Amino acid sequence: MLIAILTDIHANREALSACLAHAESLHVQRYVLLGDYVGYGADPRWTIDTVMGLVERGATAILGNHDAEVLTARSHMNEVAQIAIEWTRTQLDADHRHFIGQLPLTVEHSNMLFVHANAWAPGGWGYITGPEEARRSLEATRCRVTFCGHVHVPELYFATASGKVAGFVPVAGTPLPLSPQRRWLAVIGAVGQPRDRIPAACYGLLDDATSSLAYVRVPYDVESAAAKIRAAGLPGILAIRLEQGY
Repeated sequence: MLIAILTDIHANREALSACLAHAESLHVQRYVLLGDYVGYGADPRWTIDTVMGLVERGATAILGNHDAEVLTARSHMNEVAQIAIEWTRTQLDADHRHFIGQLPLTVEHSNMLFVHANAWAPGGWGYITGPEEARRSLEATRCRVTFCGHVHVPELYFATASGKVAGFVPVAGTPLPLSPQRRWLAVIGAVGQPRDRIPAACYGLLDDATSSLAYVRVPYDVESAAAKIRAAGLPGILAIRLEQGY
């Protein structure tokens, strides 16, 4: 079975549409969404409606920190992110907020853990930025493979039988075998706001029959997504970040 793993969509309709079209062309049979459907981008309603539709058809959806912020009165984010969340609140209705409110922080399936940020404190939103955080996350779960987002930069970590943890930047489009002799933590790059200086959207493609994972880059209409951000009156830096991939 081919499983598409998407995260950090951030209300970017053009990026999500391109990734879904790409996945459908490969006859993906299951979708897993790791959170942050809103924030930064200009299409939160369409994005939540699309995620709701995917869930109705059997997809798994996880809560992200930007999604959680929509439901709170106080923000713990930087000024730009907070402005985007405050604007997003005005765009969503009660059904959208109800959907967000019932999303889980984690889901386990077939020895895999799906979470937005990390396994040691899923609701604390700590980042995995290196082997030490990856080790901490791996030690917090018994699952052999963990999939997360939150960082917006693709990275793949593994733990050896001796407990040593190392990581590397995966080559896009190259299937990587997740060997059973090791435990793995896959940080899936962002659909809607990549931060590795590559503007193309990123998602993961898991083949559970061969236990292999590919990181897929999908070009999309960045100019339209950026123009919508500016037209909505959101901070201009959010448009620039899409255009430059940071």
